[in-house]
Amino acid sequence: MQKVAALVRRYVDDGRFPGTVTVVAHRDEVVLFDVYGRADVERDRPMTADTIFRIYSMTKPIVSLGLMQLYEEGRFQLDDPVVKYLPALGRPKVYDDGGLRDSGREMTVRDLLMHTSGLAASKGKHPVNLLYQEAGLTGMDSDAPLSELPGRLAGLPLQADPGTRWIYGISTDLVGLLCEVIGGQPLDEYLRTRIFEPLGMTDTGFSVPEASISRFAACYGYDDSGFTLTDDPETSAYGRPRTFLSGVAGLVSTAGDYLRFTRMLAGGGSLDGTRIIGSRTLRFMTANHLPGGQDLAAFTDFGGETKRAGQGFGLGFGVLLDPTVAQTIGTPGEYFWGGMASTAFFVSPADELAVLFLTQLRPSASYPIRRELRAAVYASLDD
Repeated sequence: MQKVAALVRRYVDDGRFPGTVTVVAHRDEVVLFDVYGRADVERDRPMTADTIFRIYSMTKPIVSLGLMQLYEEGRFQLDDPVVKYLPALGRPKVYDDGGLRDSGREMTVRDLLMHTSGLAASKGKHPVNLLYQEAGLTGMDSDAPLSELPGRLAGLPLQADPGTRWIYGISTDLVGLLCEVIGGQPLDEYLRTRIFEPLGMTDTGFSVPEASISRFAACYGYDDSGFTLTDDPETSAYGRPRTFLSGVAGLVSTAGDYLRFTRMLAGGGSLDGTRIIGSRTLRFMTANHLPGGQDLAAFTDFGGETKRAGQGFGLGFGVLLDPTVAQTIGTPGEYFWGGMASTAFFVSPADELAVLFLTQLRPSASYPIRRELRAAVYASLDD
């Protein structure tokens, strides 16, 4: 593990990351828990094992797993039309060369989990992105509750026909809303009672309590000289209760908390005797669901937190299909995701391996740390 720690620390020493926490668990034993650098450069606060991070899109696998817990209970089917549970959505039109037309079919629950719903992102320059922005769809920064999202989407077109394109948009916000509607609890309570408390994830939520602000990391943006402050923990919106509970990117967490989530995944859905999801359900979620076994390069124009080629997508997770095509070392069947502030995790069931990397630098494409981290971790395995 020395080369793993050395790789990450070099980034900090070179002024590219403010601070990092890197964790590797192998065969359910934590073999590396490296804490380095500063959580808040301006206040000279050191990074600690219990520093709280914005995990952004690493919220998506948690919320997706939460919805699949209801699937296991027979509360819905994956091919159910979303309008069955969210009638305000109706059947949206599709934007097509400046005009609108009827969609080829209704979006299903599986489409939301797969990002094949046709729903766009709240940011971007596509005409549908701009319509979202004009309608005030600002994601986790919205003052409106999650329950109002379908009504605000009503009348807005889809970017593509459901099932035809993988679009990294707002689908997982509706996954979170389905947890509320079908599960009968607000999303924060639902996740707390069904995932966070059973796993002992005590610092994971949609905001940071006042008593924990001193542990909340600053967030930085990349520039040519290194990084600049973009979100001060003392004034951050995360220090106040959120109105919009975003399944797309709303959660904060710690290395210890998210490690428990990844160890549960590596354990086939259970941790320390507590089962969160069935092992067969988890294998189903982490299989490639793209039509015809395609990879993301063939099914999308933008792959979000993945390099796309040689990588597929399941129900809430990216999946490594072929390392030679992806041009990154790894084991087929590895699944993963990351967040906008350069956070990342991956789990390799075949290797009994779970890896977690946390920092706070936007955007995630600033440096190729995820690919470099894979190379260092897999090189450390002796089989």
